[in-house]
Amino acid sequence: MAEISERKKKLLAAVIDEYIATAEPVGSKLLAEKAGLHVSSATIRNELAELTGLGYLEQPHTSAGRVPTAMGYRLYVNELMERHRLSMEETEQINENLRGKAKQLDQMIRDVGQLAADLTDYPALTTAARSRDTVERFDLIYVDANTFIIVLLLGSDKVRNKLVRLPFSVEQGTVVKLCTVFNANFRGLTEAEYTPERIAAAERAVNDTMGLTAAVAGFAMESLSESHSAQAVFTGGAKLLRLPEFRDPDKAHELMNFLSDAEHLNALPGAESFGSDVKVLIGPENVAEELRDSSVILAKYDAGDGMQGVIGVVGPTRMDYSKIAAKLSYIAEGLSRALATGQDSALPGFGKLMISEKPNRLPEQSEMKETAKDG
Repeated sequence: MAEISERKKKLLAAVIDEYIATAEPVGSKLLAEKAGLHVSSATIRNELAELTGLGYLEQPHTSAGRVPTAMGYRLYVNELMERHRLSMEETEQINENLRGKAKQLDQMIRDVGQLAADLTDYPALTTAARSRDTVERFDLIYVDANTFIIVLLLGSDKVRNKLVRLPFSVEQGTVVKLCTVFNANFRGLTEAEYTPERIAAAERAVNDTMGLTAAVAGFAMESLSESHSAQAVFTGGAKLLRLPEFRDPDKAHELMNFLSDAEHLNALPGAESFGSDVKVLIGPENVAEELRDSSVILAKYDAGDGMQGVIGVVGPTRMDYSKIAAKLSYIAEGLSRALATGQDSALPGFGKLMISEKPNRLPEQSEMKETAKDG
């Protein structure tokens, strides 16, 4: 990325700020009034032409003003934008929504996703990686000679059950013995520990030549695999329709359909890939073709037991990155606190917000209060 002068940087920031606010191409006359550069419109036109030649801006039509490119937005996010300070009202709204939400993780990430969508006015996504589950108890319930029920109590306190119908007869004593063997040898094991050798040993222990052991082990492995898979939730899709960039309903529905698929959400960068607390993907930086005209802002949170999740929003490339990153960062910290303590998740202050290679400091709560009073 070519180095540019401070004046060009200030001009680029002014173009992007105006475009974020209006969604309209920005002309030199308007910039001469708003950029505070104290130079002529002709000078500004020359600078805009150079920024366009360098790839930071583009001109939709010959007679139109300029709009930022993905490269321009990247420089803006990394170096130029001012750090947004949340108001007291915004922080209180977040804390009020998170306060006392000591509940199942599944429901909590749905609630927090809705909160993020409401606060940013963009569609939100949340993902949660689950820890590796185990079966804490096996119950095999004999129904008749051709039927029994498998009941599994998982370490996550979830219960899975399955009705097994057999094409042959089996005695009740065999089912009881099989249950004893599984409780003695398979409790507390992760899915990866259900090895062929362990299953074969269980078959020999009950003299099983009919595949009963494999049926129970297979259902347990299936249940553990489902329990470990990451949950992904998409909320607020209708908010896309309010944006000028998505006035075309086909374009909006294409993106909404993409984001409604949990597999696509789980394919987005996970928390383990973050070099900082917040990650910003601008336009073509997104791998998925459906996101090439959009930006994604993600913040990671800690879910306890070594697990991490992601909360984020999707919108046009002209999003107010500073404001949204600040809100997501604050929500993520509150969610981490709520999941860690199961109690009041109100935050004493901001942590460090990092959305590029450089750390960017957000204000402490005391500074924010002073700012609110001054305003």
